[in-house]
Amino acid sequence: MTTSENKPHIERRGRVARAAPLVGLAGRTAGEAVVTSLRRKSRRDKSQFHANNAERYADHLGKSKGVLMKAGQILSFTNFASAVPDSSQSVYQRALARLQDSAPPMPAEMAAEVVEKELGGAPDKVFAEFDPDPIGAASIGQVHRGRLHDGRAVAIKVQYPGVDEAIRADLQNTELLATFLQVVKGFMPNAIAVDVRSVAAEVSERIGEEIDYLTEARNQNAFADGYRGHPFIRIPEIHPDLTTSRVLTMDFVEGRRFADAVTSEQSLRDSWGEVIMRFAVGSVRRLHLFHADPHPGNYLFHDDGSVTFLDFGCIKKLDVWRVSHMQAALNAAIDRDSAALFPVLQAMGFVPAGTHPDPDDLMEWFRLGLDGLTSPQPYTYSAAEAKSIVATKFSPVGPYGHVVKQLSLDPEYTMLSRIDLGMTSVLCALGSTGPWEAIRWEWDRGGPAATEKGVLDKKFWGDEA
Repeated sequence: MTTSENKPHIERRGRVARAAPLVGLAGRTAGEAVVTSLRRKSRRDKSQFHANNAERYADHLGKSKGVLMKAGQILSFTNFASAVPDSSQSVYQRALARLQDSAPPMPAEMAAEVVEKELGGAPDKVFAEFDPDPIGAASIGQVHRGRLHDGRAVAIKVQYPGVDEAIRADLQNTELLATFLQVVKGFMPNAIAVDVRSVAAEVSERIGEEIDYLTEARNQNAFADGYRGHPFIRIPEIHPDLTTSRVLTMDFVEGRRFADAVTSEQSLRDSWGEVIMRFAVGSVRRLHLFHADPHPGNYLFHDDGSVTFLDFGCIKKLDVWRVSHMQAALNAAIDRDSAALFPVLQAMGFVPAGTHPDPDDLMEWFRLGLDGLTSPQPYTYSAAEAKSIVATKFSPVGPYGHVVKQLSLDPEYTMLSRIDLGMTSVLCALGSTGPWEAIRWEWDRGGPAATEKGVLDKKFWGDEA
């Protein structure tokens, strides 16, 4: 199967349409079509209203294969308990959860065409084995299982043809994501006030970086280099000779998916939660890098308590100055030292010039969501905590609204705040228990190893246990 470089432009457009089959939807781009459809509200009773909306979100977002599906994935793993009535929470979570691991796949012949064009040969020639049926399909590409000629099992991520063009078109429409998020808010009668433009800009930047698989390969290699040989943090190795901007080949890893992990025995959920925290926070402290997409589909859970981390499409690097200020802010917050916290947050850009929030109120606001560090240890994360964070800390009409309205956020920290919320949501879903503050002391105050994993981690990094 070959692809001529001289095929008419109209045929390329046809392939894009097949890759994103928004049947019956109108609009200049796939994203606009989804927004147009979601504007059509149901007039049925409230319970059916929420159930229908949730299913419609999952269906249309899954078909959009791009910018808006990524936004839907964010909704699927973040607990918007204050935005949706308690009685309707489950229907949104169940419907949107379908976006985490699966989406309508492209036809097998289309995937084969992409592989041949990118790697210079048909899949059954380039690989010793290539399963035409994908094992996972998501917003930008789908994953096939294969085997190299030397016998190694690999996962081959194949980008939907034309999806980069569709996404770039949506990203150029600066109002699209903001409109989408505003529409979603309109469907949720108790939605908290949020700056949808800021959220849209954040999501847009992240998605823009995910289009090129060569960027993802470089990011993944940076983490693999840092964690190669680690006792419980696993990063699949990239095969650069079989990787291009639209095809990404890495070692295949077996593991439990998130839906299975949350129902596993408590000891495993505790272990996995500790690994996720050590990876998320430890990577910032050790490598000054953080994995910017902590949705549950990006983890594989193993019976020995280890975790494999996937999807490195967007990685952020923080400089030493910002990392040290983050550590200082947390230390001050845990110590309830408002005199120390206030100038650090000023230096970080949280407190703009000309604003004067009360230092004690600022302290109490900053401590919201830090229950895992400030509560008696060991601490168990729960859904109630995720609900409290969203409903209270980020609400301009909540008890600390007078503080929130006086704050700003350096763009370098904006995504980090969302990543922190995402990680907390994952730990809450796992119901993980651990000595979280003692673990933090290892990095931020040079404390001793808090757990057996801490001993192994220090040994790996060459620290004194």
